[in-house]
Amino acid sequence: MSTTTGGAGVPRTMRASVLVAKGEIRIEERPVPVPAEDDVLIDVASVGVCGSDVHYYREGRIGDFVVDAPLVLGHEACGRIVAVGARVPDARIGERVAIEPQRPCRVCRQCTAGRYNLCPAMEFYATPPVDGAFQEYVTIQAPFAHPVPDSVSDDAAALLEPLSVAVSANRKAEVGPGSRVLIAGAGPVGMLTARTALAFGAAEVLVSDPMPERRARAARYGATAALDPATDAVAGLDVDAFIDCSGAPPAVRSGIAAVRGAGTVVLVGMGADEVPMPLPVIQRHELTVTGVFRYTDTWPLATHLAASGQVDPAALVTARFDLDHTADALDADRTPGSLKAVVRP
Repeated sequence: MSTTTGGAGVPRTMRASVLVAKGEIRIEERPVPVPAEDDVLIDVASVGVCGSDVHYYREGRIGDFVVDAPLVLGHEACGRIVAVGARVPDARIGERVAIEPQRPCRVCRQCTAGRYNLCPAMEFYATPPVDGAFQEYVTIQAPFAHPVPDSVSDDAAALLEPLSVAVSANRKAEVGPGSRVLIAGAGPVGMLTARTALAFGAAEVLVSDPMPERRARAARYGATAALDPATDAVAGLDVDAFIDCSGAPPAVRSGIAAVRGAGTVVLVGMGADEVPMPLPVIQRHELTVTGVFRYTDTWPLATHLAASGQVDPAALVTARFDLDHTADALDADRTPGSLKAVVRP
């Protein structure tokens, strides 16, 4: 049995926003979790609303992951360490941290090869049956609680999670100084991916989205050009990399046609289960087509990008809610002009 250090002023119970049925959120009083020997206990400060949270809320499932028991949503989170397990230094108490919301086994073939995001035994926040962060306190293994400087706001620290997806996508796309990049989808991940591409040294970042307000926002956020897929042809743009953040089959097909020979296609957006692919184009141009599933070792770089001002994740936030209005946060995307909602427990 492990012991816990710290916890002065930590209550025995906490409030949690719980998905109890499709479309139904209930506030419950729950015991504050006790950190295991290699865990830290975090007082949650801010949690971003992700599209996956919305999907679980409205549909009750994502693919094979089915919500068949009460579940706390939310995996984009930050807070302050208030207690530590027996094997964690007391000095960590009081640290502001961003949470990498996953718990791999750390011993399987994928983990030992450095691909812990592909761990078959992964436990991930807000993925059934693992609770997420729409509650006042959470635990995570100490190495996955990443310190953030005070110059990074709570909202920005929470959004280091989607920024980590953007970092992974740009790494997979091999974006570097002088690159020309096409990005489909100007939602939060698409915007962060565009800004990260610029931070990686891209000379030209083109963002395509059918919504005028999102194209305008992409331009303000730094995109070189904002394209309307209904009127602006992308085939033949001869970009070095295409990163799809939309999940829309037409965007994927047209984006592939925009890539130069030996270029790279990175699929980030989750949409249709199956998308027809132009195999002759892929073969003839020797394109590399790959996907992004979460991230590995991205928080240090994401933190640097935010702290240095090269990427401002908090600029995407268009609405903030307290724990009692989590359902409103999950429906915030239905408000015109909405881009990113956060919950502050």
